[in-house]
Amino acid sequence: MPSTMHAPVETQRCDRPDGRTLTYAVAGDPDGAPVVAHHGTPGSRLFAALLDDAARERGVRVLVPDRPGFGGSDPPSPDYRPGAMLGPLLAAESLDAAPVLAFSGGGPAALAAAGDGDRVTRVALVAGAVPGAGSPLDALARIPFALRALFRVSGAIARVRGPEAVVGQYTDRDVSGVVAEQVAADFHEGLAQGARATAREFRRDDAAVVAPGAVDVPLSAWHGRGDENVPLEAVEAFVTAADGSLRILDADHLGTLLDARGEALDWLASG
Repeated sequence: MPSTMHAPVETQRCDRPDGRTLTYAVAGDPDGAPVVAHHGTPGSRLFAALLDDAARERGVRVLVPDRPGFGGSDPPSPDYRPGAMLGPLLAAESLDAAPVLAFSGGGPAALAAAGDGDRVTRVALVAGAVPGAGSPLDALARIPFALRALFRVSGAIARVRGPEAVVGQYTDRDVSGVVAEQVAADFHEGLAQGARATAREFRRDDAAVVAPGAVDVPLSAWHGRGDENVPLEAVEAFVTAADGSLRILDADHLGTLLDARGEALDWLASG
């Protein structure tokens, strides 16, 4: 069952076209301009808590869906497309289109949505993965059961060692206790149904078909020189090919999110 204990995140549910359930979080300014945000891999709608303060300050209402198989969302149907879940989310919120932010492994889903119809107005990648980006886990991704086992073990260890064990996977900097708790809650909720969805996304089978030319909306990216989770070179090449803009920060993976989330939300809301 999805968690409901992580205020200020409010959980909502809607039906996907295949009849399965999509859960999503609502955070930020309740009356603000909508922005859809994609969590990392693994991750969940509880990622919204990491955006809540910045969104409130900017008059933005953040909507963060659990991608299929993560958090409280039902697993994907056999014909699942990464960009397809945006439609039911927007319909549930009475929206025709929205700008999209993506962190880490949420990048391919955001880019797929931008190339799948006219529901996305602009895309912000914040330490976001792109098709073709390498990862330290790529070799294991070729053996799905090995990757699932890795995340089962890492999740168990993190529960024993506490939030700092999760944060250490994404940054070397010291973060507040609140941020550490938010990162850990997002990670654990992302593995609430096991690691199958995580293994599927690391294989990037669906995301590989998203070419830079398929993204015909404004694209901006913020990425850290010290990001060891998503290499800068691949992101720079993709954004350049898509005629987007890239700001390079002196930060690592999570550090980029913490430093750039406000600027990214400003840019999205301005469109």
